[in-house]
Order: sequence, then structure tokens, then C-alpha cells
Amino acid sequence: MSDLARAGTGVWVVVPAYNEGAVISETLVSLAGLPYRVVVVDDGSADDTWERARDAGVTVLRHACNLGQGAALQTGMTYALRQRDTRYVVSFDADGQHNAADIPRMLAPLLQGDCDVTLASRFAPGGVANDIPTAKKLALRLAVLLARAMNGLPLTDTHNGLRAFTAAAARQISLSQNGMAHASEILSQIASRKLRFREVPATVRYTAYSRAKGQSLSNGLNIIWDILMARIR
Repeated sequence: MSDLARAGTGVWVVVPAYNEGAVISETLVSLAGLPYRVVVVDDGSADDTWERARDAGVTVLRHACNLGQGAALQTGMTYALRQRDTRYVVSFDADGQHNAADIPRMLAPLLQGDCDVTLASRFAPGGVANDIPTAKKLALRLAVLLARAMNGLPLTDTHNGLRAFTAAAARQISLSQNGMAHASEILSQIASRKLRFREVPATVRYTAYSRAKGQSLSNGLNIIWDILMARIR
């Protein structure tokens, strides 16, 4: 049996979700083919996200009101770390942009003891950003430059929701930024805690659905604004 197979029951995949009823079932089907446990955190959705996640047979937690992706991720990580046999925690977006097949590659360096955290990158050699809007790409490139200046980490992608942590590393991450600024907060804590990290090439798919939900120039500018505000706070 491979190390990845043996680790399966000790892996929790955390899926923050807000109004993702149109795609959450498909996302969870893709994860069902992997030997990991899944917890969806419904962040106060107004649609049927909670019902669809519940029907998928995974663990579902629910915020009474919308708090933001950072808050949902923290809730899911806290839950996963409270389970006695948790060895690794993976964050995975609900909107269908990530490829579940990338998760084993994210876990491999952790199982080998090479690092404490892996960060997916659509821009690293071997990474893929299918049909990324030009404005989004430019905003993400600028976000990389800002994040490098602020935390000193030599990364190629700073706002990718696919990440993997050893349980020990995950316990050192404590998110206070409820919105999208949590992505920069994670990187700052990786740097300040001196956690060993590695980027892993991964795929991000930009669909008509994901573009309609906010892959616009204003969304990209919001990311940059959140990075700056997180620094000020």
C-alpha cells in the first residue's frame, strides 16, 4: 500500500462554500473518488448549498450568516484538527475551479517530510490556468509582487485556494481575516512561524460559472485592496 493510500483516513479536505448550489454536487463527486474525508462549511448560503452538500454524504457545518471565506476556512480547519487521527488538512474551493487529482501531488511532499505546507500554483512551471481572464491574470500578478514585498516569500501564486498542511502546521495557522485577505494572512503566518513550504504546480479552470461569480477586474482589485488592508491592520 502506498504512503498516500495509508494516509487517506488521516486527511481532511476543507471546502468553504457560499451560494455554490449550482456546482457543489459536482465538486464533491470529484472528491469522492479520493480516499479522504471531506467537510463542507456552508457560509450562510441563501441557496441550496447546504442541502446538496448534505445529500453528498460528507460532513457539513453551517454558519448562521455569511461571515466570509476566511471564517469558513477557519471553521473547517478547526473541526478537522479536533478529530483524533487527523494528520493533514487540505483546503479546496467549492466552485469547481480546482482539480481533485492535484490533491495527492499536494500531499506527497508532506508525507515525505520535505515541508510543512504546500501551496498550489497555476503560474509555476507545469501549472495551468485555463481560460483565465486577462484582467484577473494581471491583478494576480500584481498581488504576487505585493505579497512578496510584504512577507518575503518567493511565490508565483498567492491567491490559490488549494493548499495542504501537516496537522502540526495547520495548528499554527489562526485566521482573523474573514474575507479574501485570509490568503495573505496565511502566507504571513507561514513566514513568521518559519514553516517549510513548497509550491506545487496545479490546474485552475475558469468556467462561465466562475467568471460570472466574480472573475472581473473589480474582483482582482478587491484582492489587492484586501492585501493592503491586511497589512495595515
